[in-house]
Amino acid sequence: MRWILLAGGLLCVASPAFANDTTAELTTGGLAFSQTSDVTMEEENLYISQKEVLVDYVFRNTGDSDFESIIAFPMPDVTGGSQSDIAYGDPEKDNFLGFSVVQDGKQIVPELQQRVIAVGIDRTDELVARKIPLLPYSDKTSEALKSLPEDVRKQWIAEGLIYVDSYDAGKGWQEDLRPAWTLRSVYWWKTAFPAGKPVRVSHRYAPSVGGTVAMTFIDQGKPGTTYKDYVERYCIDSAFMKTAAKLEAAGSKSGPHYVEQWVSYILTTGANWGGPIGKFKLTVDKGRPQDYVSFCGKGVRKVGPTTFEMTAEDFTPEKDLDILFLVAADQ
Repeated sequence: MRWILLAGGLLCVASPAFANDTTAELTTGGLAFSQTSDVTMEEENLYISQKEVLVDYVFRNTGDSDFESIIAFPMPDVTGGSQSDIAYGDPEKDNFLGFSVVQDGKQIVPELQQRVIAVGIDRTDELVARKIPLLPYSDKTSEALKSLPEDVRKQWIAEGLIYVDSYDAGKGWQEDLRPAWTLRSVYWWKTAFPAGKPVRVSHRYAPSVGGTVAMTFIDQGKPGTTYKDYVERYCIDSAFMKTAAKLEAAGSKSGPHYVEQWVSYILTTGANWGGPIGKFKLTVDKGRPQDYVSFCGKGVRKVGPTTFEMTAEDFTPEKDLDILFLVAADQ
C-alpha cells in the first residue's frame, strides 16, 4: 500500500504580528504524491477567494498495474499560547476549515486522526482519558481544563502541556489555564488507482484569512517597511502602489478605509507527481469590484468583474502562490 499526501491547498502567509491590528493565518498545502513516478497530475483547476478554496484534479496511473493507496489531507497545525491571534474557521469543530472531498463523483467520508504534541511528546491519550477536547482555543477545552485535579494541573504546567494565563479584563486579576500543546489533524481515506484510467479528486474548504487594519506596505503615500517584501511576494508594481496611495489618502478623508487580507497556495507540491502538471488553471476572485488584488503569475488576465485567470500547460511550479487583497472595510 502506498501513501498519498493531500496537503490541501491553502497556505496563508506567515507574516509578522502587528500587536492587536494583525490576524495571523494557518497553513495547509497542496496535493502531493509521496515518492512516485507512476501517477501523473493531468489537470489542476484551482479557485481561490477569501471565502473558499476549490481544487479539482485529474490523476492517471501510468503504470502497468492497479494499486491501492491512502490519500491524506493534513489540516494545519493549531498551537496554543503564542498563536492566540490566529484566524481559522469554527474553533468548536474538529473540521474547523470545513474540509470536504469528492472522488470520481462520490462523496468521501474520510477518517480523522488527531494527535496532541507538547514539547515534542505525544500526550493525546492523557487528554482523552481526562475528557479534555483536543482543539486549542475551543470554549469546551477551556471549560474542561478548569476541572483538572490540582496535582494534574501542576504536573501539566511543569511539563509544558498547559500554562497559566494571568490578565485583568476589568473584573480584577484573573487566572485561566490555557493549552500550550499543538494539535495535528489528518483526514485520510483509501482509494484505488486503476492502471491507465483517470481518477478525479475535488476538495473544498474555507481558508484561514490573515490581515491588518491598514496597508502596511505604504506609509503616507510612500513605500513602507514591508514594501520590498511585498514586491517579491505579491508582485505589486508601481501602478498598484499609486492606487494604494490614492486609497490611503481617500481613506483619511471621506473615502472608504482599505485593509489588507492575505492568502496563499502551496503550488510547489505539484512538482512531486510524475512529470509536470499537464493543464493548470488558476482563478483568483477578489470578491467585490471595489476591492483590489495582486499576485505573481504569467499571462494573468481579467475574465470577470472580480476574477483573474492564469493558464499553463506542462506546468512545473517553482514558487508558492501568495495573494494580497486590498479590501474596502467601511462598506
